[in-house]
Amino acid sequence: MKKVIIFLLVILFLTGCNSNQKNVLNVLNWSSYIPDEIIRSFEEETGIIVNYGTYSSNEELLAKISSAKSGTYDLIFPSDYMVELMKDRNLLEKMDMNQLEHAKNIKSEFLGLSFDPNNEYSLPFLGTTIVIAVNRDHISDTIDSFNDLLNESYQNNIVLLDDQRIVIGMANQALGYSLNDTDDTHLEDSKNWLLRLKKNVKAFDSDSPKTFLITNEVDIGVMWNAEAALALQNNPNIEIIYPRENSALSLDNYAIVKGAKHQENAYRFIDYLLQPEVMKQIVEEYPYINVNQETEKILDESYIDNPAANIPEEIIDRAEMVQNIGSHISKYDRLWAKIK
Repeated sequence: MKKVIIFLLVILFLTGCNSNQKNVLNVLNWSSYIPDEIIRSFEEETGIIVNYGTYSSNEELLAKISSAKSGTYDLIFPSDYMVELMKDRNLLEKMDMNQLEHAKNIKSEFLGLSFDPNNEYSLPFLGTTIVIAVNRDHISDTIDSFNDLLNESYQNNIVLLDDQRIVIGMANQALGYSLNDTDDTHLEDSKNWLLRLKKNVKAFDSDSPKTFLITNEVDIGVMWNAEAALALQNNPNIEIIYPRENSALSLDNYAIVKGAKHQENAYRFIDYLLQPEVMKQIVEEYPYINVNQETEKILDESYIDNPAANIPEEIIDRAEMVQNIGSHISKYDRLWAKIK
């Protein structure tokens, strides 16, 4: 009889463990992208526990997913070119739009883009572009181009993103080349341009470059628009500059990892975030480019009036999207190693 009781207890324990395992969602996302209160509200509403990890670059995300055991992660937020790369490497599941009631809220101009033409593997989450933020308390020079940042008086006074595609792309554009250029001669020019700029760079930081501006460690930052928007909220004398070069436009996306164990929970979380009121909370705390047409109708003035948050359409239209450059990425890797 004792053996039977022990056996039954073991079965109950294992059943309980399996039940608990079903009530989780393993997420990898950019840092400072979804407010903690949103995650807590989702957990309270659904009973699903969100295990939330972060990364600082698409390359870091790729490394984590490529090296992880199948089923380790469920939901990720890769940028445009990384969606295409991960799709080609069979790292993503196809999306089931039937499970996403609120997918209809996404603006049509952000759908059907070249990296995933039929949105089979991804859906837009947020957009971002690169701006120059300048503390006008300390700098009065005219700055309207990436090339202006080469000014020798700015030594050790600039923060750049720690993102090779964005920074090398910035150098390409400063020289009149494409953001996604792979020509060897052009990349050599960009390397030399960046070596000149490096003398002025105090730090490379993708997680919180705004902090360097807010604490007056630097007076100039080339950063994601939301980081600049938050810096401006802290100091109204920060000027937001859209560089006359095309700059970069990036779209981060919901995507489900191949072999994800909790796909149903992933869809519930995606659909939760697609609700207008939820996305309003997200973009007003982390003011990236809103891609939700229903959220646009209810945004507060604090977002609408911030030039680093509410990016003008003409700036978005002329920005160049980061693209998958295939095997040429090794050229960027080598160049980046010489810069960093």
